[in-house]
Amino acid sequence: MTLPRFEYLAPTSVEEASSLLMEKGEDACIVAGGTDLLIKMRHGQLRPSAVIGLKRIKGLDCISFSKKQGLVIGATALLADVASHPDILKKYPAVAYAASKTANVQIRNMGTVAGNLCNAAPSAENAPVLIAMGAEVTLLGREGERRLLLDRFFRGPGLTALYPGEILTSIRVPLPPPKSGTSYHHISARGKVDISAVGVGVLATMEGKTCKHAVIVMGAVAATPIHASNAERLIRGKELTPGLMKEAGILASREARPISDVRASADYRRKMVAVLTKRALAEAGKMAQGR
Repeated sequence: MTLPRFEYLAPTSVEEASSLLMEKGEDACIVAGGTDLLIKMRHGQLRPSAVIGLKRIKGLDCISFSKKQGLVIGATALLADVASHPDILKKYPAVAYAASKTANVQIRNMGTVAGNLCNAAPSAENAPVLIAMGAEVTLLGREGERRLLLDRFFRGPGLTALYPGEILTSIRVPLPPPKSGTSYHHISARGKVDISAVGVGVLATMEGKTCKHAVIVMGAVAATPIHASNAERLIRGKELTPGLMKEAGILASREARPISDVRASADYRRKMVAVLTKRALAEAGKMAQGR
């Protein structure tokens, strides 16, 4: 299929991009990597009158880290660059891993973490672990700049908290707490190169063998990424034993609200939530005890 006709605009500042988005109205789209947008356009799912590219805006592709600011990922930073960045690999290995497992090599060399989030697919690879780590997004629009916890960014499949004319400019991830570990586990139909059928992100803070605090976020099992709140409460303040992690996985599977589709049945997804939650907790706990 050929692409529909559209006007392409390449602003050089975020403010200009936001103004153009407002000027062109509801039929305009923002593009960073274009890996989702172009496919939707080819299949007739989207017919934007204008496409506003962000690639010419200096600094949006930046990835930076400091102890004070934590990790900052710019809106046009590529998935491949996030996956291989030395600071992310050292301080945020689960974030690097999630980026490295998003789609395939070609997509990772074009697509962005910000685009993966703004697409707001329930299966977005990068969302669970970023939410578990307390990430927030910076949004800029005609009312100025605001920050929003990523946990509150998703409103439904394909729906976000972006206001008209607003653009996601960066993602900030706080420095993980001392004696904490993170993990991301997922499973898909075609050897982990396809869209995930289930994904689980975990952050665990340990005191010896005791779990002081835990965050468990599930992807692809509800309309948006969701917390396994009952499982989180179960393990807090307790020794992280194999039996307890198995029980937490079962609780998490009961909190999931999956559907059956071409990638997996709802029953299979629930079973995999239990398995992946146990694995992610074990990995996060081991990492925390090793720090």
